[in-house]
Amino acid sequence: MSDHFLVHAIIFEPKGEPIGHIHLLHGMAEHIARYDEFAQFLVGKGFVVTGHDHRGHGRTAAINGLKGHFDRHNGFERAVQDVREVIAYFREQLRSIPFILFGHSMGSFLARRYIQLYGHDVNAVILAGTSGDPGMSRAAGQVIAYLSGKKDGNLRQNHFLNKLIFGRYNKNVPNPKTPFDWLSRDELKVIQYLKDPACGIVPTTQFFADLFGGLRQIHRKSEVEKIPKNLPILLLSGSKDPVGKNGKAVWKVAGQMEQAGIKRVTVMLFEGGRHELLHEKNRQNVFKFVNDWIEKR
Repeated sequence: MSDHFLVHAIIFEPKGEPIGHIHLLHGMAEHIARYDEFAQFLVGKGFVVTGHDHRGHGRTAAINGLKGHFDRHNGFERAVQDVREVIAYFREQLRSIPFILFGHSMGSFLARRYIQLYGHDVNAVILAGTSGDPGMSRAAGQVIAYLSGKKDGNLRQNHFLNKLIFGRYNKNVPNPKTPFDWLSRDELKVIQYLKDPACGIVPTTQFFADLFGGLRQIHRKSEVEKIPKNLPILLLSGSKDPVGKNGKAVWKVAGQMEQAGIKRVTVMLFEGGRHELLHEKNRQNVFKFVNDWIEKR
């Protein structure tokens, strides 16, 4: 990266000439290797697929040290710049083919900031498991992060904020067996997540401060209005995703975009789906829908 930080990135290439380039942005407390099945599906359709582990995540964290941490200051914007630089690296190697950005959960927040800043470089964007501005709870989180940093420093894991954000996500799951049943109805995928040492990490206080600041930034009316008006945008979520408030927050995001004059916004809610649609029981249907949507654009 431009600040000499090392980032782990991957590329999957089809056998023939690629019909398009899709870059994947993973979510919080996980890593890009979990997207292998989805990537292989897209490669089979003729796409070249790239992705990377964000700062503080996966192999990027293993290379550089501290887990669950972006940077000492303004880390959300730094992570967005990482996205910009990684994509630029791959685009230099590829011909001028259509470019699609795919972001899941936290990756969708980074993707939304990316299209606010560099939207004219993108042909289409898919935002999975996204959500709206938490408002007062986000502001409260910023205050807690500030006070926690003053007391204990910003580089320590913040278990309180982690529980505050994720503690109630299992509330509407019938008879949950694990703390992460809200991720998927596929029990095997949940178990794999639990057993993965690079998943479920508790981020630092500074990470939470950066994330809350990023959420505030991407929901500002002036920033949303920077998104190109004709950019095709797909908002993809499960109807039982607590992050998207069971679809309500997803429609709120779509409404804000439409109010900003963005003309090509599509919302798709998969009935009964939880947070990680790419790891749901019906994920092959999700994969097919994504491919069909891209092809129609």
